[in-house]
Amino acid sequence: MRRFEYKKGSSYKFWEIEVEGNAFTARYGKVGTDGQVQTKSFASADKAQAEADKKIREKVNKGYAEVSVSSAPADTKAKGG
Repeated sequence: MRRFEYKKGSSYKFWEIEVEGNAFTARYGKVGTDGQVQTKSFASADKAQAEADKKIREKVNKGYAEVSVSSAPADTKAKGG
């Protein structure tokens, strides 16, 4: 799983993505909350990875920075896995 955070002014958000087979799952929201989860499936694993890479580029272009998942605040990690 890769985690990105955006902090500007009073805005402090996170976005995570994990590719599994021909799908990816993204979780996003305000830091300190569980956020929302969205899963998308694709025709192939290559297509899923390509779309995930595209989303990552979009987030980075918007100002999100990748952070280490192990350094993320404990209350924002996925519960149960």
